[in-house]
Amino acid sequence: MSVESIFHQAKSKGPLYALFLNCTLKQSRETSNTEALCNLLADRLKAHEPDIETEIVRVADYNILPGVSNDEGEGDEWPKILKKVERCNIFIPAMPIWMGVRSSIMQRVIERLDGTTKTVMCEKTGQFPLYGSVCACVVTGNEDGTHNCVANTFANLLHFGVTVPPNTDLYWVGDAGPGASYIEAGGDLSPYVRRNAELTALNLLFAAKLLRDNPYPINIAEHNKTMMERNKVKMAAMKQAVQYMRDNMPS
Repeated sequence: MSVESIFHQAKSKGPLYALFLNCTLKQSRETSNTEALCNLLADRLKAHEPDIETEIVRVADYNILPGVSNDEGEGDEWPKILKKVERCNIFIPAMPIWMGVRSSIMQRVIERLDGTTKTVMCEKTGQFPLYGSVCACVVTGNEDGTHNCVANTFANLLHFGVTVPPNTDLYWVGDAGPGASYIEAGGDLSPYVRRNAELTALNLLFAAKLLRDNPYPINIAEHNKTMMERNKVKMAAMKQAVQYMRDNMPS
């Protein structure tokens, strides 16, 4: 009999919860084009699921220290965001493109999420907090780079346990170089953007409900235990091999 993770139990209570992490480089006092595109998707989610709870967190408003743990000590505000990550059914990282790649704040979020695979797993199942969460990516920019941002971000988040439904990359990219960004250019009127927002919302909601009713049964803790036992054999063999080379390698 499979055991439900503590994270699944948290995600099963109340209405669906969609968490947007807006990784713009701007703090809340400044207008964010990335947030405007997040709002479009939030509106479509609510249109199809009126009871859904949506929240957009402006990561630049928090003091997120560098590191790969869940808490980097005094002054680190990442734990506040991590609590939201643990209970979300839908996880949506949103980012601007800078120099052809995702923003430095998005990169830091990925680095900090790496800690979730090490010290906040469910004790019974070994599952990470993002198991049972479905994911989309929101990207804005004035240059090429969307597919690079989406590909890398999805690949990273899959490693952390998310499920990625199809057609959940929502983006708007304007002309190369300086020029009008998403809001000024009327990006919300783009037929392609509007279609993708609809596809993203519908597929996220379908998959989130599917996972809520059908949690992953995998017990990562058991597989980790087997891996560590194998590692002991591997390390012992490597130690012997290195010593043999030290003793017998011609000078």
